[in-house]
Amino acid sequence: MTSYLPWYLSYSLAAAAVAVLSGGALLYHFQCEIIYPANFPEGSRTNVAKPSQYGLPFEDLTLTTSDNVKIRAYLIKHLDDSKARQRPTILYLHANAGNMGHRLSIANVFHKEFECNVFMLSYRGYGLSEGSPTEKGLRKDAQAALDYIKKHPIIGKTKLIAYGQSIGGAVSIDIVARNEALFSGLIIENTFLSLPKVIPHVLPMISRVAFLCHQIWDSERMIQQITRLPVLFLSGRKDELVPPSHMRELHRLLDTTGKSIWCEFPDGTHNDTCLKPGYFDAIKGFLDGIMSRK
Repeated sequence: MTSYLPWYLSYSLAAAAVAVLSGGALLYHFQCEIIYPANFPEGSRTNVAKPSQYGLPFEDLTLTTSDNVKIRAYLIKHLDDSKARQRPTILYLHANAGNMGHRLSIANVFHKEFECNVFMLSYRGYGLSEGSPTEKGLRKDAQAALDYIKKHPIIGKTKLIAYGQSIGGAVSIDIVARNEALFSGLIIENTFLSLPKVIPHVLPMISRVAFLCHQIWDSERMIQQITRLPVLFLSGRKDELVPPSHMRELHRLLDTTGKSIWCEFPDGTHNDTCLKPGYFDAIKGFLDGIMSRK
């Protein structure tokens, strides 16, 4: 018997196939533009706020990465070198939009209220940094920042904590896992297991071609390589971009001799968890714990 499909069903299936294939092509060829929206908000590639706007002492730095890309960074350090040596240093790795200047209000809390030194950078292709962002490139950017910190005559011997939000959390997990002996702690906020595992939630129409995503950020694998550090998980329960289950699974996968601290914010969404009551109290308690350790 000859098989038969009604014309409208054939049309619908064909349209669905075209949509999936088109979505796959877009995902494969333009995923870096989608994943790393460095031009958002408008002016992000030309206007970078300076720490002086918050009354913060700072050095405006240009680092050269291992592949010869020049990236911009701020070192916000205590002017008193003896105090700077005694306080922790935060390596701030930001989320996927904007630049380091957009995060200065948080750096301000770290420096003025928690008395930390803060090192922050704009990844390649962000702010006034050269280049174009990729997973491989951001990994090199983070390593260049770490190398600079560890060679610095003042902050090079301080306790170093990586702090990352969203994709910055993935960068933080990656740099810490590869250099665990150089860090004293890790703080991550609203971070994912991997980018391919986020696609079905953010872009469900192309979930079937998520395997075409070549920007991986395999945090679920890398976090299992962290075995001794304390880690603070800051999770917004109403995160609309990264399913909160991703953070819970990262917390479950971590097997460390250091403390694993879970802190959940019932009303926290992807971008406003840091504004919720108790957020900075959790960070302060975590930093105090690190500083109390010999």
